[in-house]
Amino acid sequence: MADFGASKINHDSHLLLDQPLLRLPYELLRKNFRSAHVAYLKDSKYVTNLVKETAGGSINGKVKPQDVVKNLDLMLAKMRGLKRKIETYSEEENRLYRQSNARVSHLRELSSIHTVDDVKYEQWSRNRLDRLVVDYMLRHGYIESASALAKERDMSDLVDIDTFVNMSRIRQSLLNGSVNEALAWCNENKKELRALQSNLDFMLRTQQYIEMMRTTSTSKMLEAVEHAKKYITPFNDTYPLEVQNIAGLLAFTPDTTIEPYVSLYSPARWQMLADIFTEAHLKLLSLPNIPLLHVALSSGLSALKTPACHSHQQNQTDNHNTSSLTTSVCPICSTELNALARNVPYAHHSKSHLLEHDLVLLPNGRVYGRSRLDEYAAKSGLPAGQVKDLVTGELFSAEKLRKVFIT
Repeated sequence: MADFGASKINHDSHLLLDQPLLRLPYELLRKNFRSAHVAYLKDSKYVTNLVKETAGGSINGKVKPQDVVKNLDLMLAKMRGLKRKIETYSEEENRLYRQSNARVSHLRELSSIHTVDDVKYEQWSRNRLDRLVVDYMLRHGYIESASALAKERDMSDLVDIDTFVNMSRIRQSLLNGSVNEALAWCNENKKELRALQSNLDFMLRTQQYIEMMRTTSTSKMLEAVEHAKKYITPFNDTYPLEVQNIAGLLAFTPDTTIEPYVSLYSPARWQMLADIFTEAHLKLLSLPNIPLLHVALSSGLSALKTPACHSHQQNQTDNHNTSSLTTSVCPICSTELNALARNVPYAHHSKSHLLEHDLVLLPNGRVYGRSRLDEYAAKSGLPAGQVKDLVTGELFSAEKLRKVFIT
């Protein structure tokens, strides 16, 4: 009889992995609303002030009739511009609402499925796997492949292509040695970054200063000093040591061999800046730092992981024979997933399902069924009273075997 408890779907556990699916549209809706609100306040304040100025000036005669007409044209142009902005924000809001509805519908399908044996669950889980693969490709820069897969599976509303495209564009600009786009992004999200206590803005301003100093031009160095006074000195209380090291660059050229100035001039800082930006961008949108595919794999691998999967003997066996029986059967011992599984916790099972009832423990820590060991010893032609480890080939006296009881 099948174990109904094992095949029953835990909906809460499924939704833990799918939290970003609903969280991201919510965060983007908040950001879109704030942007629309700021644009409305800015333009409406301009028009209101201009109306007061024009009305008051026309009454007391300080504003000429032709200037009144000119100001009216300016107000109309400003309001038309505001209307276009609001329409753009409205279209974005409708798109995000459409995404949210599609994602809620996708998750609602799961609520009607109660066991993994249901044929509907296979299709639903396949759709989720496609989402995780698209998320993985987007995070690693395979934008065109991710877009093609999303289009083929008709799941554009279930993935976040536009968000990751924008992130990839800014990240690539940093890797190409430009901080302009990243600084513009920081300016758009400065309140949120301040709340997250992110050092991204400080690091970008520091890199601007370093690039000015790298030229060793007197005019550029003077410009760097002014830049430091305006953008870096305000961080003196927050990052005192870093600010001190930055000031020390005035006495060192790019060919110096003294730390920490070698590291400050190092081109590797661009990779570090790209990583800091990526981390801040994901954190701002409440997205995990690692791909959701890795999260799903890690949870599955944790359910299978045992200490033997990363034992010294197993590693040696895998190094010499990657196509061994253990490697082909155990996902964790495979070369593809072994590194990913290394940091996940070991499995904890409240119920034990054993194929062998006569388990014994070898001196090397491995556990086998006694009858299987005896059968293997007989086939190997071993003398009576000796057994052989099925994997490592080590020989042990049967007297050293210890009975294992599962609790």
